[in-house]
Amino acid sequence: MTQHAPSTEPELTGVRNFRDVGGLPTVDGRRVRQGVLFRSGHLAHATAEDATFLSSLGLHTVFDFRNAADQKLEGADVELPGVRNLNLPLNDPADGAEFWAMVRDGDIEQLRSILSEGRAAGRLVDSYRTMIKERTAEHSRVLHSLAEDSLPALMHCAAGKDRAGLSIAVTLLAVGVEREAIEADYLKSNEKHRRYKVHRSAASKDAYSDEVMELLSPLFDARVEYLNAGLETIDEQWGSTDRYLEEGLSLSAATRERLRERLLV
Repeated sequence: MTQHAPSTEPELTGVRNFRDVGGLPTVDGRRVRQGVLFRSGHLAHATAEDATFLSSLGLHTVFDFRNAADQKLEGADVELPGVRNLNLPLNDPADGAEFWAMVRDGDIEQLRSILSEGRAAGRLVDSYRTMIKERTAEHSRVLHSLAEDSLPALMHCAAGKDRAGLSIAVTLLAVGVEREAIEADYLKSNEKHRRYKVHRSAASKDAYSDEVMELLSPLFDARVEYLNAGLETIDEQWGSTDRYLEEGLSLSAATRERLRERLLV
């Protein structure tokens, strides 16, 4: 695989998992343009210095893929002057509220019952498949927006690894980025300084025990099996990436070419 160009990343205090997707190679020898497509975790806790940096990027649109439960838990994104914030939830407005409350507050027996023996990873696999099958309108809107007027753009969810990760992957597929490069960028979310901080409000001595953290780990990992579940669903449902883009996302050849012109060098 061709190595992508290194990029300098800022040390953001209140925003996790930020990065420029620029430099990733395409199958035909081009690269994603630097400074036009970014990804991160939510912006609700951005400091004034973080906001100053984000404002310096010249962003047109911030795509927020969180649902109502996420926004209630973490808060709304900070406002960036002159930047459009487009909220496109990639899961049901109430999805996960009860589950995440249990993750946050549940005791060891509850966590064992919902997360042990592969159940935690299974939830993520199912989630990625569902996002591909049922959120075609949202992914279509993102790609059409990028082709029209929304760059530079930042895509984020809560942790910046699942919903944002999959939407970034779909965008990169649309412009022909190598699958290995898409996977490598996705897996960067596992780096220690990028990972979502696990918040546990349970007061018991077991709240952060080794067993609890092991049970929770699959929920906060970026795993190839998750990404592959989404990409395999494309082939299972549509037969190929091209058909998914054309039929599932209503992306015409002209729009796809416009995306390539705007995103690639």
